[in-house]
Amino acid sequence: MSGLLVERLGCVPYAEALRLQERLVEERRRGTGPDRLLLLEHPRVVTLGRRFRGENLLASPEDLARRGIGLFEAARGGDATYHAPGQLVGYLIADLAARGEPDVHRYLRRLESALGRALSALGVAPRTLPGRTGVFVEDPVRPEPARKIASIGIGMRGFVTYHGFALNVTLDPAEFEVIVPCGLRDVEMTSAARELGAAAPADLSERALREVARAFEAAFTPAAAPRPSPRSARHLPL
Repeated sequence: MSGLLVERLGCVPYAEALRLQERLVEERRRGTGPDRLLLLEHPRVVTLGRRFRGENLLASPEDLARRGIGLFEAARGGDATYHAPGQLVGYLIADLAARGEPDVHRYLRRLESALGRALSALGVAPRTLPGRTGVFVEDPVRPEPARKIASIGIGMRGFVTYHGFALNVTLDPAEFEVIVPCGLRDVEMTSAARELGAAAPADLSERALREVARAFEAAFTPAAAPRPSPRSARHLPL
């Protein structure tokens, strides 16, 4: 079982990130690369997963182009998703068979749990909903409609995972108006900034990145495994 190399990549165009994932997936399948968590942002883009239904795209491709929003089909689970700066995207490339846990549903629950730990550390109370993948906000005062703060959609090649999650940190939820997020019409999108309000720190994006990195290292790195070398140019210092 390998450790987890966390890499911070900044803002990366979607097509470039997809090419990078494909290369790293093949390296992992050949056993020449480690399990990795890529943390990044994307310029404004809509991606359509394998379960996409046409009615969940609320703007035409021409309108999206006029607004500077890209459009891609993605080999991941789920429906339509929107990415933009202010959202922390994580692509986890991991060999589940090598980790002795080739159960995709269990893997999804571990993603949700790691994101939940990171949100709790930021002061946002997370919750999950039965039958719905992703992370929502716990609010006993206003439980409905459910507010979704993180979406998850993965792909698999053999037992190697790719794609991953999108956590709304400072992204204005109004930007999701071009899609029905994840095909869920009864769900409201939210962000850590919106949930924290005036209590949100000025460096919320940086704190979110660090808390997610810590949570995923705790969830996916064996206690006995050595930490990745801090000399890596793109390794995230924790």
